[in-house]
Amino acid sequence: MYRMALKSKVLILTYGTRGDVEPFIALAQGLSARGHEVTLCTAARFGPWIEDLGVPFMPMSDASLDLMDTPDGKRMLEGASGRLGRIAAAVRLARKSGPINAVLNRDAWLAARQCAPDLIVFHPKVMAAPHIAEALRVPAIMGLLQPMIVPTAAFPPTGLPELPIPFYNRLAYRLVRASYAAFRKSMNSFRTEDLGLAPLSRGQDVLRPPGADITKILHAISPHVLPRPEDWPSSAIITGYWFLDTADRYAPPDDLAHFLASGPPPVYVGFGSMVSEDARSLLQVTTEALNEAGARGVIGSGWAGLQADTGEDILIIPPVPHEWLFPKMAAVVHHGGAGTTAQGFRAGVPCVICPFIGDQPGWARKAVALGVGATPVPRRALTAHRLAQSIRMAMTDPDLRRNAEILARDLHEEDGVARAVAEIEECLPAADADRRSFPA
Repeated sequence: MYRMALKSKVLILTYGTRGDVEPFIALAQGLSARGHEVTLCTAARFGPWIEDLGVPFMPMSDASLDLMDTPDGKRMLEGASGRLGRIAAAVRLARKSGPINAVLNRDAWLAARQCAPDLIVFHPKVMAAPHIAEALRVPAIMGLLQPMIVPTAAFPPTGLPELPIPFYNRLAYRLVRASYAAFRKSMNSFRTEDLGLAPLSRGQDVLRPPGADITKILHAISPHVLPRPEDWPSSAIITGYWFLDTADRYAPPDDLAHFLASGPPPVYVGFGSMVSEDARSLLQVTTEALNEAGARGVIGSGWAGLQADTGEDILIIPPVPHEWLFPKMAAVVHHGGAGTTAQGFRAGVPCVICPFIGDQPGWARKAVALGVGATPVPRRALTAHRLAQSIRMAMTDPDLRRNAEILARDLHEEDGVARAVAEIEECLPAADADRRSFPA
């Protein structure tokens, strides 16, 4: 699969929750194994984890992630205060986002100047990345965890509703890209004041500026989950998932090992990076659902901080590698983040997705369409009885179990990181002894 490539410097820029970072760690490890010098730049809170996995790290501010744990951030994620409450929260958060984005832009620029990369791989949440690539005159590759940028008539961007309206799917992608126009003013300040570039004019794409050499858009998704649309350009590629495999180096704490050995496989319930306005109530709904379904349970405390004395049939745990834990479960219940969904699909057990926001409803629909997911229970409609019904379905439906096992076998036969590395190496400029000079 690989062609011979000279050792090069690659800067990976990503931002978001753990699920937005973990696949890029796997990609960094794959590039490093090929002899490339890789630096991963993301939120500072993930630094110890990334460095422990042997990947050189440079930090970006945590400030944007910190907003998730504010009252407005929780309202946005859970929607408990209704549509108007979410809109008001979004407006207040937007007022704070400008200064925070300016700091993130400068953090990314500092990392690029220190790394002097031959190529940049970036998640679109780091909007500064293609502009930095333009300033440094190096190619850039966009890495996506869900289809949201490249238009297709086959399906809408993940998370948007599926509607039987002519031209709707393609129009939806245009709307997603147009949403980045709100950042044109701040990005132009960054371009002119920091990068020394001309400002973008009205109509020019903030995420794909005309002066940037964005050679490919890699989708870290399995073609068994999302077949490649026939109307995509050749630059849009589905590589397979970028899985981070740490199961072999993980040793469970005694209480978890004992719990797993003391009875039948439990059901995992966890909402990952989703915070909650009322974590106590969310935990109560979860435990009541497990009890009603007659299931033992392992509950991930997550960013919501679910903690309580729940009895002998339920254990609350801190973060555990999903690739180690999920295959040991009878079913997995989660929020539907792209990374957690991928690990759930690879585990070979049925799932129940409780989407909160963003692309999560789309992955919930996909799980059902693939025949591996029980009826989703959206967070805003979450009750113990509804969740118990879906858990019971996930535990007992033989078709869900069989389909989940088949999908898992297919995913284990793929190597998405290897495919992505090969695609990246095709875009690397030839290294030479006299490396280009970079702005101070």
